[in-house]
Amino acid sequence: MEALRIGGQIDCETLWISDIHLGNIHCKAGYLLQLLQRVHCKRLYLVGDIVDVWTMQRRVHWPQAHSDVVAHLQQMSREGVEVIYVPGNHDRIFRDFNNTRFGNFVICEKAYHMTANGRRLLVVHGDELDEAVRYSRVNRVLGDFAYALVMSANRMCHRLRATFGQPYWSLAGWIKLHVARAEEAIGAFESAAIALAEREGVDGIVCGHLHHPALRQCGGVLYCNDGDWVENCTAVIEDAQGELHLLRAIGSCQAQEPVLLAFS
Repeated sequence: MEALRIGGQIDCETLWISDIHLGNIHCKAGYLLQLLQRVHCKRLYLVGDIVDVWTMQRRVHWPQAHSDVVAHLQQMSREGVEVIYVPGNHDRIFRDFNNTRFGNFVICEKAYHMTANGRRLLVVHGDELDEAVRYSRVNRVLGDFAYALVMSANRMCHRLRATFGQPYWSLAGWIKLHVARAEEAIGAFESAAIALAEREGVDGIVCGHLHHPALRQCGGVLYCNDGDWVENCTAVIEDAQGELHLLRAIGSCQAQEPVLLAFS
């Protein structure tokens, strides 16, 4: 895998982002806003957990950067970008508006996307695959508690690195890659997503939910997870030829330079 640094405007056919978690203290809205200001696309998929309604029932964290992201998304829609919103488990309340359209903005529980090179992709948030990862309510509660601790540590790590002028690095992502149970859960989720795509008879699947970005061909199915804006700060774009690429935001919020990860 070769990482290519790209600067300036990013022109693409389609942009997928998910798991922004606006309203959550761990949201990296500053990173996302600077990326959105550089991306020019015809179509935008919001793949769930955009607004963290679930968390805001307990605690609301809504600085100006969160409002700025919402305003920019609205501006993109007004300027002609087709916005498809597929709600997730943290913003499932919006699933009540399934198949509702507001100008260029449409809400749907799942979507189908045709790439410029003729591949048909299923777009879902991914929480419908949870049973493949978590098997009991006890494990779910323990998992949520452990994740909250990890994200608190991740936030502290980010602050410390910023103090010493170091770029953002995801402690939570590192833990996922080095804990056997987490790796096992990721593998189970990806297998379930691929199986879902096969049942739907599509060429690939784009999802979020897992907070683990990935883009690879698995047999006859393209598996794509666009990641999140809590831990990894990633998105997926489709270029003019219909090829998908993973974007990762790096650096400080004051001087962000996205990096294009090209997959062989």
